Amino acid sequence: MSTTYNKVKRFLDKYRMIEAGDLVAAGVSGGADSVCLLHILCLLREEIRFRLLAVHVDHGVRSDSAADASYVEALCRRLAVPFYLQKVDMNGYAAEHRLSAEEAGRILRYEAFAKALWEQKREGERCKSAVAHNCNDRAETMLFHMFRGSGLRGLASIQPVRGAVIRPLLCLQRKEIEEYLAQEGLHYCQDSTNDEDTYTRNRIRHHILPYAEKEICAGAAAHMGELAEILSETERYLEGQTRRLYEMCVQEEHMQEECVLGDCAGTVQIIGEGIRPVKTVVKSLCIQSKLLLMEDPVLYKRVLLACLERLTPHRKDITGQHVADLVRLMTKGGSKEISLPYGIRAYKEYDRLYLNRKVEGAIRPVRVKEPEDAASAAGCTAVSDSCHEYEIQPPMKIRLTGEGIFVFRLLEKGAGFIEKEQNIPRNRYTKWFDYDKITTSLILRTRRQGDYLTIDGAMHTKSVKQYMINEKIPKMQRDGMHLLADGSHVLWIPGYRISQKYKVEESTERILEVRLEGGSDGGTNRSVVE
Repeated sequence: MSTTYNKVKRFLDKYRMIEAGDLVAAGVSGGADSVCLLHILCLLREEIRFRLLAVHVDHGVRSDSAADASYVEALCRRLAVPFYLQKVDMNGYAAEHRLSAEEAGRILRYEAFAKALWEQKREGERCKSAVAHNCNDRAETMLFHMFRGSGLRGLASIQPVRGAVIRPLLCLQRKEIEEYLAQEGLHYCQDSTNDEDTYTRNRIRHHILPYAEKEICAGAAAHMGELAEILSETERYLEGQTRRLYEMCVQEEHMQEECVLGDCAGTVQIIGEGIRPVKTVVKSLCIQSKLLLMEDPVLYKRVLLACLERLTPHRKDITGQHVADLVRLMTKGGSKEISLPYGIRAYKEYDRLYLNRKVEGAIRPVRVKEPEDAASAAGCTAVSDSCHEYEIQPPMKIRLTGEGIFVFRLLEKGAGFIEKEQNIPRNRYTKWFDYDKITTSLILRTRRQGDYLTIDGAMHTKSVKQYMINEKIPKMQRDGMHLLADGSHVLWIPGYRISQKYKVEESTERILEVRLEGGSDGGTNRSVVE
């Protein structure tokens, strides 16, 4: 084996990039770097038992791109590697999503990886994407981020491993790769766009880094790679501290949306007779401002940046100014609101900071499916979330996005039904009501003007609006909460209190049991007595 191969093998072992039982999709454009990557991974298969496939993305930019695809396909055939071709419209995608061509290309390439892995994956295999960045790419990226005023993470530049993405050639300089290909007699394609100065990275590659190597310090790219390792170690430590503080101070609310094949969190949603993959995404965040601000600014600013990253599809439009805006919002008195990229709205209420994002293409709730025999026996009707109000005729179930599944059933009075209130559930998400005290139609709906609760045995009332203010329920959350109501009289604000009027007594004949399962607040998993 060559010196270059052994160098890459040690680098792979150091970061445990590939292990037996993995499925690795290698990105192969046909250029020098990717051909070198494919060849070395083929040799590595003889030492580690993993499956390898090659993914080639035709970006639809160059007229000669078909020739590159043909070359890669022929090379894969010779090396006995499955070949996967994905044609995309990079410029069209960039225009549609208001991205740079570079960013659009990156997104489309990783989507191609995900799709290929999704289709080829066998049970038990760990999926990984191998890309051919080298030491020079790492130095160029470091300079690019430095010129833009990036933080520590940007200066740490390209990482050897990022999630399921691995970069086995990051230890090699470009000249080492070219020498390896010449030694092995491997040809490669020349991408004409690499010679142009249209892209920022090309200008750094053609002018700035060569000047540094020649006029300032020989081996500058390698030295910058060593610095990137030091910065990466520092970043990993700070990242651990950031995660600790994030878990202490931030609460997440999730929802589901459609995802690219292979890019899912492992859930499949049933829609009619078919299936479609969905993934869980963060819809909103609640930040304990007072607790967060007790930490050093280095850490609380990182937590705020992490919050924005959890809500955004792309990191590039988030800047230090947006973090500074959030800090000012947290430290100002009163309730204020600001708008951020990607439709994120940030507002403060009391000692909490809330971040919400508008999610396009969110999965609507679907019919609650029960085994046919069980559903028939229970007499339950499953209702989908197609409107905002639901007339309740128990037994039935209703699933609401972000809130969970409401389960309604009637219990008839019998021996031992009420015995000094010992049987009445004290769970915050399971309630009993005297069904015969309901005077109009029972409705599950969002709040209306004039809604009220009975708050004590003397039948004193309080408006729902005032109750929510007193309980410090965020203003942006109030209008989306579903309440159980008898006309304007609210029986229950789920997760909070019930109306005194409808409480079960010894004289109660029929009980309406309402149970909330799942949801962003934990549903029946939380047993908190009022």
